[in-house]
This record gives sequence, structure tokens and C-alpha cells, in this order.
Amino acid sequence: MTDPELSPAAPAGRPELSPAAPAGRPELSPAVPGGGTAPVTVRALVARGSGAELRVERVRLPAPGPGEVRVTIRAAGVCHSDLSMVNGTLAARFPLVLGHEATGVVAETGPGVELSVGTPVVLNWAPACRACWWCRRGEQWLCADTTAPTVPRGETDDGVPLHLTLGLGALAEAVVVPERAVIPIPAGLPPEQAALLGCAVLTGVGAVRNTARVTPGESVAVVGLGGVGLAVLSAARRAGATTILAVDVAEAKRDLAFAAGATDFLLSDDRLSKEVRARTESRGVDHAFECVGRAATIRAAWRLTRRGGAVTVVGMGAKDDMVSLGALDIFHSARTLRSSVYGSSDPDREVPVLAAELAEGALDLGVLVSGTIPLDEAPVAFDRLARGEGARWVVTLD
Repeated sequence: MTDPELSPAAPAGRPELSPAAPAGRPELSPAVPGGGTAPVTVRALVARGSGAELRVERVRLPAPGPGEVRVTIRAAGVCHSDLSMVNGTLAARFPLVLGHEATGVVAETGPGVELSVGTPVVLNWAPACRACWWCRRGEQWLCADTTAPTVPRGETDDGVPLHLTLGLGALAEAVVVPERAVIPIPAGLPPEQAALLGCAVLTGVGAVRNTARVTPGESVAVVGLGGVGLAVLSAARRAGATTILAVDVAEAKRDLAFAAGATDFLLSDDRLSKEVRARTESRGVDHAFECVGRAATIRAAWRLTRRGGAVTVVGMGAKDDMVSLGALDIFHSARTLRSSVYGSSDPDREVPVLAAELAEGALDLGVLVSGTIPLDEAPVAFDRLARGEGARWVVTLD
């Protein structure tokens, strides 16, 4: 999901927590096809309530049932949507296993599953049903069967019913999910990069390719340079945009912006609109991408866009953060304001394409990965995310 890192939504300063459970691989049954095993115990990052300390705990997950698979997680990104679950921006149920952006290997299959044990996969937090009105129209990202923010499944080690972020709970040693919630990828991809294909990369690249349809020679501004914003920059460069302006409140994002493909970096301040127009022959950009999810930055993106241009809102914000635009301004500017949900993409078709590009070296995701950390240090990554540090922190579990 999207990354409102431009203006942190949660206070920094949680201490570097000691894990609540000892290190080690999950207590899992051997990798087998066909199911029939007992529930599994894994270590996972758990939030016990809104604003509560994040702790690594042992949790119990059911064995794969019909049409389900158990996936051993190799790497999982720390996304701002996970932070939004614990800081109150999104409605969540607790206790909650965090994480939804991950890659791993199929370790066990339930009855009726076609995938084989050992298949490398990326998790899909919004698997399409392919039967509803939206899916039949080819708008799988709007599927009526979209997963709720939190889904009940499993239990904590002390017997409390557990919930999973977006039906996955991927910041864990393993997950048990429907087969349609995993997408096979080529073997040998760097796990810290492959993990990002299922959220940050698909969201950012899809916003450029599918929603805005940026064409060669156009100008682009990207507001908010978290993992998704940097993916948008990279996709705009590959689409042939000639003026690519990166905007953030943090000067520390400058080098990341240029590495991702920006032609210029601008601080978000009172002079921003003038600076953008000075670089676009006084018009404004053809496309502005808002990757924060706040009313203030949506309005800022609107002001950066030329008459007849388009504003694409990629960031997911709070339901009570209202955007106000003048009726005359809307009419006179002739701008288009739209959102890009999951990159307006069909993950089952587009993740394999991105994975192939990554395997071939055509897609470089190294700039998106600020660092890798073990599961025990995942709470620290959330603190860094809240402070707007870096792009994407990735938890590795090998």
C-alpha cells in the first residue's frame, strides 16, 4: 500500500524494544503437499492495541485448509500502511500481526492447490475474485471482494484471537493464506527487492503506467519520497518523462530522489509552486503524483499542475482529512483529480512482468531499500518510518 512518509503521521521515539520471544526458526511441520498437519507456531510482529508497543511474539496459525498454502517468509517490507494500522489512521482490530508486503517460498499446500512446495512467491494483499462487476470490467483493483484492513485468523500464544493485516500478517516467519493471495516469481531474485513488488513497486509503477499513462516528453512532479514515491520517480523516468521534479520536506531525500530518476529536487515550502513553474515555462507539470495521503499535500499537488493536467493521488489518508478546492478553480483549471488504487493494476498479470524485469536487470530496486534488518529489530524500523527516514526498510528472515 501507499507511503505517507512526507509528514510523519505518528510520533517518533519508541524505544528499541527487546523481543518478547527467543530467536529461531518457526516450529513448523515439514514441507509437504496436501495439508493434513497441525497448526503451526511462528514468531511475528504483533501490535496489541493502537499506539501500543510493537513486540515480537509467538503466534499460532492454522494448518493450510482447502485452497490454502503456508509460505515461509524470506523478506517483508515495512510499509506506511502498517504504521497507519497502529497509529489510528486506519481502523484495525487487535491483537494484530503487521505486514503485507513480502516474498517467500511455498512450504505446505492444502487440498486442491495447484502450486508446488518450493515455489517462490510474492504475497498479494488484494487478490481479485474475477467474478464481481468490477473484475468483469477489467478493474481488478476495485474488486468487491477486496480484503478488509484486518482479518481474524489464528491466536496469540496466550490464546487470544488474532488478526492479520490485510489478511496476510507478513511480518512473521510464515503465513497461511489462500492460494490466490500468492503470485509465483522466478527463483533467484534478491528477496529484499522481490518483497517490494507486491506493494510499493506495483503501486508506484502502476500509478505511472496504468493510471496516469505518462508519455515521453511529459513533465512530472512527485510529492512524498517514501518507497512508493521513489517507485513513481523511477517509473516516470522509464516512461520517458523529461522533467521529473521530486518534492519532500526532508533535505535528506535529495540523493535518493536523484538516484531514483529525478531531474530536480525541491523542498516542500511556501516557494514550491513558483519553483515548479520556473522549471515548466510557467505552466506547471503535466502530472503531479501525491504519495503522502494528506489533504494539504493533495492541495499542493493540485497547485503544481498545469491547466488541463492531472493530479494522481497515490497516498491513502484518513477518512476525516477533508480536501477543499474552489468550485471556480476546478472549472477554470480543467485539471483532473483521481486516485490510483494499487496502481490500477491486476497483480496476477503485472507482478510477473515486474519480476521478469527485475530478473533481467531492467528494473533496479536497490535505491528503494534503505537497509535490511532481522525480525527482532522491526519495531525500530517503524520508528524510522514514522520519522520519515529512508525509503523502505526490509525485514529479512533467512
